[in-house]
Amino acid sequence: MNWFRWDGTSLRLEVTVRPGSRREGADAVHGDRLRLAVNAPAQDGRANRRVLEWVAEEFGVPKRAVQLLRGAGSRNKSLVVEAPAVLPEWFRALAGGNAGGPPAGTGQ
Repeated sequence: MNWFRWDGTSLRLEVTVRPGSRREGADAVHGDRLRLAVNAPAQDGRANRRVLEWVAEEFGVPKRAVQLLRGAGSRNKSLVVEAPAVLPEWFRALAGGNAGGPPAGTGQ
């Protein structure tokens, strides 16, 4: 599986989170996961909340449009972004020309 895939207008992301990092951002793909660093520590769900906030900000959607599907207690997580408004530059760069968008005819 790739680190991202389109499902209609939704974008599914497979990520490995580095909590407690000095700098936030997506900086590389390792295997089938995007490496994502957040400042928040892995305590009391703080890193998970920050991951969802950061992803929402980057894709131009409200926080409620980003869901954690799997991995609440793990560094490896599956997320879904409902109808991303924008594809960030880092996403397009890391996707290497395969970023695409939702399949034609899905309303976006």
